[in-house]
Amino acid sequence: MGDLMANFRIFVEKKPQFNIEAMHLLESFNKNLHLNLTKLRILNVYDIFNIDANELKRAENIVFAEVPLDDLSYELKLENSRHFAVEPLPGQYDQRADSALQALNLLSINNPKLTLTTGKIIILDAELNDKDFNAIKHFYINPLETQEKDLSQLVNHEQTPDITPVPIYDGFIEFNAQQLATFRREHGLAMTDNDLQCIQNYFATTEQRDPSETEIKVLDTYWSDHCRHTTFETHLEKIEFAKGKYQQVFQAVFENYLTSRKQVHGSKLDKKPVTMMDLATICGKQLRADGKLADVEISDEINACSLFVDVQIDGKTETWSLQFKNETHNHPTEIEPFGGASTCVGGAIRDPLSGRSYVYQAMRVSGAANPLEAIEDTLAGKLPQSIITTKAAHGFSSYGNQIGLATTHVKEIYHSGYKAKRMEVGMVVAAVPYANIRREQPAAGDVVILLGGATGRDGCGGATGSSKEHDINSAAQCSAEVQKGNPIVERKIQRLFRNPEVTQLIKKCNDFGAGGVSVAIGELADGLEINLDLVPTKYNGLSGTELAISESQERMAVVVAANDVAKFISLSENENLTAVVVASVTSDARVTMQWHGKTIVSLSREFLNTNGASSSAQVCVADTVAAVKFSQRNLSGDFSQDYTSLVQELNVCSQQGLSDMFDATIGASTILMPFGGKYQLTPSQVSAQKLPILSGASDAASVASFGYDPELSSQSPFHGAVYAVVDSVAKIVASGANHQKIRFSFQEYFERLGQDPQKWGKPFAALLGAYHAQQGFGLAAIGGKDSMSGTFNDLNVPPTLISFALAPTDATQIISAEFKAANNYVYVYLPQQDKHQMLDLAKLRIDYTQISELIHHGQINAARAIGTGGIAEALFLMACGNKIGLNIQSNDIDLFQASYGGLVIASETELQFAKLKLIATTNSTTNISYQEYDLALDDLIQIWQAKLAPVFPLTTSAVNVELDLPQITTIANNAMSVKSAQKFAQPRVIIPVFPGTNCEYDSLRVFENAGAHASSLVFNNLSPQKITESLDMLAQAINNSQILMLPGGFSAGDEPDGSAKFIATILRNEQIKAAVHGLLARDGLILGVCNGFQALIKSGLLPYGEICALSNEAPTLTYNLIGRHISRVVPTKLVNNQSPWLNSFAVGDVKHIAMSHGEGRLIMRPELHRELLQNGQVACQYSDLNGVETLDPYFNPNGSDYAIEALTSLDGRILGKMGHSERMGDNLYKNIAGDKQQDIFTNGVNYFK
Repeated sequence: MGDLMANFRIFVEKKPQFNIEAMHLLESFNKNLHLNLTKLRILNVYDIFNIDANELKRAENIVFAEVPLDDLSYELKLENSRHFAVEPLPGQYDQRADSALQALNLLSINNPKLTLTTGKIIILDAELNDKDFNAIKHFYINPLETQEKDLSQLVNHEQTPDITPVPIYDGFIEFNAQQLATFRREHGLAMTDNDLQCIQNYFATTEQRDPSETEIKVLDTYWSDHCRHTTFETHLEKIEFAKGKYQQVFQAVFENYLTSRKQVHGSKLDKKPVTMMDLATICGKQLRADGKLADVEISDEINACSLFVDVQIDGKTETWSLQFKNETHNHPTEIEPFGGASTCVGGAIRDPLSGRSYVYQAMRVSGAANPLEAIEDTLAGKLPQSIITTKAAHGFSSYGNQIGLATTHVKEIYHSGYKAKRMEVGMVVAAVPYANIRREQPAAGDVVILLGGATGRDGCGGATGSSKEHDINSAAQCSAEVQKGNPIVERKIQRLFRNPEVTQLIKKCNDFGAGGVSVAIGELADGLEINLDLVPTKYNGLSGTELAISESQERMAVVVAANDVAKFISLSENENLTAVVVASVTSDARVTMQWHGKTIVSLSREFLNTNGASSSAQVCVADTVAAVKFSQRNLSGDFSQDYTSLVQELNVCSQQGLSDMFDATIGASTILMPFGGKYQLTPSQVSAQKLPILSGASDAASVASFGYDPELSSQSPFHGAVYAVVDSVAKIVASGANHQKIRFSFQEYFERLGQDPQKWGKPFAALLGAYHAQQGFGLAAIGGKDSMSGTFNDLNVPPTLISFALAPTDATQIISAEFKAANNYVYVYLPQQDKHQMLDLAKLRIDYTQISELIHHGQINAARAIGTGGIAEALFLMACGNKIGLNIQSNDIDLFQASYGGLVIASETELQFAKLKLIATTNSTTNISYQEYDLALDDLIQIWQAKLAPVFPLTTSAVNVELDLPQITTIANNAMSVKSAQKFAQPRVIIPVFPGTNCEYDSLRVFENAGAHASSLVFNNLSPQKITESLDMLAQAINNSQILMLPGGFSAGDEPDGSAKFIATILRNEQIKAAVHGLLARDGLILGVCNGFQALIKSGLLPYGEICALSNEAPTLTYNLIGRHISRVVPTKLVNNQSPWLNSFAVGDVKHIAMSHGEGRLIMRPELHRELLQNGQVACQYSDLNGVETLDPYFNPNGSDYAIEALTSLDGRILGKMGHSERMGDNLYKNIAGDKQQDIFTNGVNYFK
């Protein structure tokens, strides 16, 4: 057989009408490069090595192409064309190639030497000149992500094992100061000269030898600012406050801080230097000492903020751990936006995940310069702002969507300072029954297991790279620093850690973030022996140093007792995960690393824990003569003109086209959608989710918000931080949650400080302001993250302190911001500032408590915190959602002035609270009326939406609406009350969990609530043997079940270049095919939702009712016309109920269903459409708000032909639909109008009764 192996190159191209990617790229080239290209083609290239020609032939239209969508060839004529090819950088994770290999393995094509690489060919107008051609290549190719591919060669660049010994730096311990400084520069170390001197002294006096390359790199990583917060731990020896308007305020708050230090540190005060870390954490310590933080868990292990909360489930109280964490990936996202942003959220998830909690809620806050900036204005050494912002959004959303994380609040902040370096922040929330967690100190003899993904070169130097200042030449040197994410593996770890049988084996756990093995394992115990030869690798050729510091993602370091190893590894394999013992805990307080039988690292724990040389700095907090301005807009005095200008400001205009990219409904826990009201236009200011409870009924929830204004912070970092905290609290109050339960976590992001006291004064002033706000509210920050490298040449990011606020709550308490009806009273609450532009926070707390009481008693039905756009912005946004007009009656308030801490609230009745001022009443018009002005809401909305539409379009762009969209026709049929011949009191439902599936928990829950016996089965493809075993188990499970449910997700990442190929390949396996056909023969039912619907279509089960070969004429599901993922709740109308799944509904019923997909566009021939209509197989269609089926891209978000959302088989027993009917429950989507319960699951169960 081996003699038949050969190498092949195949080309796959979407047929012209389906090549959405090419359409959008053509549009992008023309718009950004000012070209007039008329045609563009994109082809995927697969170079496949060591495969039998017959086996490749068998895989052509299963793995690499889809007959209805693609053209596949082995030859490509490129003469007389302008073209170029690209491929991923060697050594970086390629999800497409990985998924293709996995699909080949499913076909029993598993030659151990089989490998493949991928690429793309871009074919352009033949007459394109060299200048424009080179401009296109420069625009398209990010050298940190891809490289040009040489199409003249078909070569497998296999890497051989690295047998080169790790270098020893001979003579290092004898270097003089100048030689040490030269050594630091030549090796690109992030540490200081003093740190290096410290290392030299240690090796000269303690180890009495020269260090290895690995030891230097490990120390550089372990002591980096990213890992050890060295800037925040710097001793502040001289603190001054410059003379000015606010000097007395700053000095008084500083004196309060010194008093807090005395109270907290007591007799240890002399040993506790003043540092920014001390200032950042002192409030939490003080409140804890006062007994006010009893809900905060104290542990040396926790990588995330952790609270104890009481959760009511079925009327019984359980103690849960509620965890939250914010994470940045500013530097990686700046240089490689997709990878940097995707691993930002991946890293944020792993922190609480390492605490054995289930992550279910996320927010994304990013900072960018103007994304509308022309490409020619891009700084040298930088990517264009539009590329950074769009690719970063794609990266973050792609990872979160695949892993199954509801991201329900997304906000991008625009400021020119972020041209220095982008800000990319993810904040996640997780929860778990506390009984599931074991916390125990490792003991000698325990072992460390590396769990999850394999190790590559990606991320080498990430921790140190993100700790450095950068200049025009930095990007070219940073390609290895950006990690590549694999969300499918991280999803598997989430599933594993949701099993208490697993988590109760774990004594301690650390995620592989910054620093790789050296930090993730190095932090677990004082004494460790690490064997780098046991670390699983993605490919050969990694050196010992690379293995020690690689930050390859999706890995966990887990400490278990030696006698628990076999059980832990077995349970991991059950979840399709690799788990390998790589280290042991010792009683000797040293960290050693072995590689190729030699010790390449041997460092004492005492020295490691010094975190390098202690450093000191002086601080001078600058001041201003003039008062800070809360709004810098220049008003004309013309109300109409000023309002129109306001709604198109970058930090006010609509970002719905951005937010829609993020799955907001996965987990069926979302209380507030990102945009609410009948028209889904009022932005929510919080993320509100129910806790991820596997079984039982509960309304336990968490609400998260953030506060930050870059303009205010640039004027005064102190005021900026105070009002960031105030704003984050105000948003929680407006949501209806109890602000007294808030816990904060801060995100600091500042320029590189050096030794300039004025620069040190900025973060110090911000932290001082945050301290003041915490003291005033009596609430504490219990975590945070700092990034102190926001400098590019002479550009600096604005002083940034983001206040994240989290509060446990109950879903029944949450209200939304949109006006609910006409004839409501609209009030404003405006806290009064003193002469220093400060608030009386004690009074604010009291007022917030009274407002909260009004909300809880139902007297306030809508509320919104006032933001950068003032009252005018709040009124407009509250009016948008239901397009309810209002008459503004107040003439003595500046409507356009930002007033952080203020609220706009609405009530059906007049409110008796003296601090509220009546400013407007709602009415049945769709206008905003003020004095002689009458502004049409629709006009303002159009302007508000248009500003960022060139970057983040809300609906299909103009280039796509020219596609031929067939006319819609519907037909109504009478219901068929059909029952199965087989009766089961509790029908069995089998739900396979494939790599990439993420809707299994939601699906299990709804079937169990419907009375079924539902179970899931993990499909294991770790090896050919595991694949065979999984096929056997799946076939047996189908044979023993009455219902097969294929849930949503991203099977194999929806790769290679097409959704559900992995599942369709399994369904075509003869054993599975026979089981599925047997299920149908005995009256069984099949349901496929989203990814499951795609599998039904691509296997032939829909619409043909059997697994069969597909022709060019077959229907298919492909990429949304808009070319990206869309998450939205849309109305769908039932047009036929001739199915056991649908027979309880009436034809014409409209249900508002969660949509979340990137490939939901159903393509169908007119002849087949007519046939399916006549057969009654068209089940549901996308409709508008009047229940009329529509091609309007806002309501038909994927552009499906004939507005079809759901199909059935001829007998109705197979149902496939794009809408996530399983994402339903009590108190979900409270800001969305309509009937959101489509209980097809009870119908399916009742079929057997």
